[in-house]
Amino acid sequence: MGRRRKFEDEPDNNDRWLVSYADFITLLFAFFVVMYGISSVNDQKYKELTSALGSAFSGNTNDNTSSPSPDTPPAADRHVLKTTPTSSLIHALPLSRLQKERQRKEQESISAMIATLNRALGNLATNGKISISKTSLGVRIDIADGVLFQAGSAAIKAEADAPISEITQILADQQYAIQVEGHTDNVPISNAQFPSNWELSSMRATSVVRKMIENGIDAARLSAVGYSDTQPIADNQTAEGRAQNRRVSIMVLYHKPEKLQGAANQQ
Repeated sequence: MGRRRKFEDEPDNNDRWLVSYADFITLLFAFFVVMYGISSVNDQKYKELTSALGSAFSGNTNDNTSSPSPDTPPAADRHVLKTTPTSSLIHALPLSRLQKERQRKEQESISAMIATLNRALGNLATNGKISISKTSLGVRIDIADGVLFQAGSAAIKAEADAPISEITQILADQQYAIQVEGHTDNVPISNAQFPSNWELSSMRATSVVRKMIENGIDAARLSAVGYSDTQPIADNQTAEGRAQNRRVSIMVLYHKPEKLQGAANQQ
């Protein structure tokens, strides 16, 4: 009789693969649940964020632009949105480096222009016939009427060509707008050519503009305005004060104005 086998063969388990398959399906399900949770958008947070951005760029700082919905998360969950008002943050932001650099170069250019004008105009600037100053609007060049015109006239004298030419050559290379203003004293004038000081001051400003165009200034940069005796810089009760008030002001403007303004009021 043959020897009996010590161990009997174990029967095959054909369902063993189900365990691995179940583990795989469970992991795959968990993966998709996590991915869905990550991609889920909180509509309330999205609305609040878009509202805040819209207020910042439109300048509307009204906090009542949206009302919370019943499913709004607790305040602790919305701390990211409870920040300093956007308008305050915008106003607190410093000027950009590029803007500061542009302003610095502009101021340097203006200072250099004033120095060049003072040198070019020589004795006229020294003895007070022409004065150059910086104002809130730009650079103001005041020219006494005696340098440019005969008394009661708007025709530019021949000897006035030199100072106007000097000013024009310096300003021709600049990009700034130029406003020429005519001013008179309070002594009335009435003749066939000028019924009042309004006509005289306007025609004097126009005469200077015309001469500057002839000397090469782009006409698109120029404007002329007459103020009569409404913008005095001195007391009209004295002869000296009246002489100071009779002038033409050439305003070199930092920015082109929306509305013409008198140089005398822009100290």
